[in-house]
Amino acid sequence: MCAAAAGSKGRALVSVSDKTGLEELAKGLSAAGYELVSTGGSAKAIEAAGVAVRKVEDLTGFPEMLDGRVKTLHPGVHGGILAIRGNDEHMAAIKAHNISTIDVVIVNLYPFRATVTRSPPPPFAEGVENIDIGGPAMIRAAAKNHGDVTVIVDPADYAELLSQLQSGEVSAQFRKKMAWKAYQHTASYDAQVAEWLWGQVGEGQPAPEMSVPMKLEQGLRYGENPHQAAAFYTDLSLAEYNKGGIATAVQHHGKEMSYNNYLDADAAYSCCCDFKEPTCVIVKHTNPCGVATRDDLLEAYRLAVIADPVSAFGGIVAFNRPVDEKLARELREFRSPTDGETRMFYEIVVAPGYTPEGLEVLKGKSKALRILEAKPRPPSGRSLRQVAGGWLLQGADDLSPEDITFTVVSEKQPTEKQLEDLKFAWRCVKHVKSNAITVAKDHKLLGMGSGQPNRVKSTQIAMEKAGSDIKGAVLASDAFFPFSWGDSVEMACQAGVAAIAHPGGSIRDHDAIDCCNKYGVALVTTGVRHFKH
Repeated sequence: MCAAAAGSKGRALVSVSDKTGLEELAKGLSAAGYELVSTGGSAKAIEAAGVAVRKVEDLTGFPEMLDGRVKTLHPGVHGGILAIRGNDEHMAAIKAHNISTIDVVIVNLYPFRATVTRSPPPPFAEGVENIDIGGPAMIRAAAKNHGDVTVIVDPADYAELLSQLQSGEVSAQFRKKMAWKAYQHTASYDAQVAEWLWGQVGEGQPAPEMSVPMKLEQGLRYGENPHQAAAFYTDLSLAEYNKGGIATAVQHHGKEMSYNNYLDADAAYSCCCDFKEPTCVIVKHTNPCGVATRDDLLEAYRLAVIADPVSAFGGIVAFNRPVDEKLARELREFRSPTDGETRMFYEIVVAPGYTPEGLEVLKGKSKALRILEAKPRPPSGRSLRQVAGGWLLQGADDLSPEDITFTVVSEKQPTEKQLEDLKFAWRCVKHVKSNAITVAKDHKLLGMGSGQPNRVKSTQIAMEKAGSDIKGAVLASDAFFPFSWGDSVEMACQAGVAAIAHPGGSIRDHDAIDCCNKYGVALVTTGVRHFKH
């Protein structure tokens, strides 16, 4: 045991894995009159900076034990942190055991997340050894006693700490805020440990309890509507590590993202990344209104706009290939097919990359245009959705046409080209809100009907959008047709659709088959439904 150095204003315990800013911190604490106590590598770094530091063993009277597992788990440390200064019994107790108070605790934790997300994954024993014990114990102790002790877990707070120490007093409000931050820090850390351990033993089952660590990335002006408060968080779960997608996109240009922007951009990019070939997707209110696949991405863009230029105006444009100068110029100058004069306006363009020239050209379209660069992410991972008082958890709808057997059930056999178009339409319909219908031909979306309470209306809307191009096109439905005669199937056949795909499974499937046979239309079933609510 040892008393604090004579003349010091107090004692600061420093034990950090992330040594960002440690030298400046140590010098600042020393200049403010604080005695430093530290452990292991932190003590060595402080000594190397030329700042006097005591080892934690001086407080405990014990050396580090058990390969460093036991360093600070001792009354000499925790008594000094937890003693309430205004409690005479507390102060008498630590004095009786020659324990001095610790006034500042600066700790961050073993790099557990970075360790267990390595590729290839580390051995289980290595993951276990990176579960910090002493660090969380000190953090929680200091946070609990924040009336007397300041706890810091983030190097970003070092400057404010030093500023307040130099002014002579750390404010109660700052100590309370840092206590909140400390508990959130350990909560997120523990959530990741629990997630990792459940991954070892859970056998793919939902965890009986779970926590999702999140980090505030942006306060938003408002939510879906101006009267709703909103914010955007990134998911720090291990399952989301390095997965890509809109949440980790880099914004190169434009106005700040809004709540609706995030929803629409995610819908557009998720759909676009579901395609393996060069593809452009245009989304409005989370529904794809234009989709086209071509070797030439510029042509794919034009065809996607033509599918529904009215809806595309003010929409989100997504590509699954980098944007070059030629494509950027087309995005900037392309006129609406409705009048040939109005320059198309978009809220967002998102792609996996941009050439330097392409990015500069695209920036010239509008000061407001949000230009995002995101790592490609096909539908994957888990989905959490809130209901009042609870959450729904499901896996992503990651089935693609390549995973599905398209079974011909009609007398008419689809041609190879029609079958390819059916797969294209099927991939599109997966991303349309139910009840969903898509009409496509030549790997381009001609029309879609979305979100209608009945499938007939969605079919009517999709066919109306397709117009005269519907003759010889294909149609896909996200769920089976409950009725056929005088209903969606017969309507499509009479309009000139050449082939139809639906999951099948209705007690009236034979009606759909008979109807298609009457009109000479090919009908295939997938055995897979793609509801999207």
